[in-house]
Amino acid sequence: MADQGDTSEDRLLNGRVLLRQPTRGYRAGMDAALLAAACDATPGERVLEAGCGAGGALLAAAARHPEALFTGVERDADAATLARENLVLNGFGERVQILEGDVQAGFRPLGLPVFDAVMANPPFFDDPGALLAPAPEKAGAWMADGGLAAWTGFLTKAVREGGTITLIHRADRLGDLLSLLGGKAGSFRIRPIHPFADAPAKRVLLRAVKTGKAPLMLLPPLVLHERDGGKHSAAAEAILRGETALGWV
Repeated sequence: MADQGDTSEDRLLNGRVLLRQPTRGYRAGMDAALLAAACDATPGERVLEAGCGAGGALLAAAARHPEALFTGVERDADAATLARENLVLNGFGERVQILEGDVQAGFRPLGLPVFDAVMANPPFFDDPGALLAPAPEKAGAWMADGGLAAWTGFLTKAVREGGTITLIHRADRLGDLLSLLGGKAGSFRIRPIHPFADAPAKRVLLRAVKTGKAPLMLLPPLVLHERDGGKHSAAAEAILRGETALGWV
């Protein structure tokens, strides 16, 4: 890691992606890596990430799928600037673009055609009384001003019928996600993410299809760490290195 003033440079996918991101505030970590690994865009598909930050998940997904097109939407001007710098650093050219926009304002103001797939790692909290106030530089990433409903509403408007919606979020919000997406999307597939094999899931990856009608499917869980030393599990390490993806079957 090489410090660049208020930013650092980190390597993702075993060095395939260079990410410049803030030294303080929100930094891309395991959640971003899992979201990128859960993206299974096919050649020519257009993928949107809402709230892309400096581009951790977006760039990793773009590196995993070199024949797909990616757009990131970010409301924080500084984060969007970093994301654009990261596009140049990684040589993605015009295949990836960053737009400034606010999820609360909805999809329509962006003036874009709907996408084949959308993905997001929404802020985990929408009730300021639910936790100690985050540091100012983290507030936008942790607190959803418009609530989770604003994020699911944005995503369902941004994707075409038959397109996919992929989210990573707290496991205890799974019921809310299903309720908010129900009626607009279906064919849910859910993968629990456990910190340890003997611990409850702390995260879930959720995939939905707009207007999908297939029964809900609960997939085998992903376990992130071994109890012996707290190292990443072999499956998690392979994902972080970009050697494998998180499929939906």
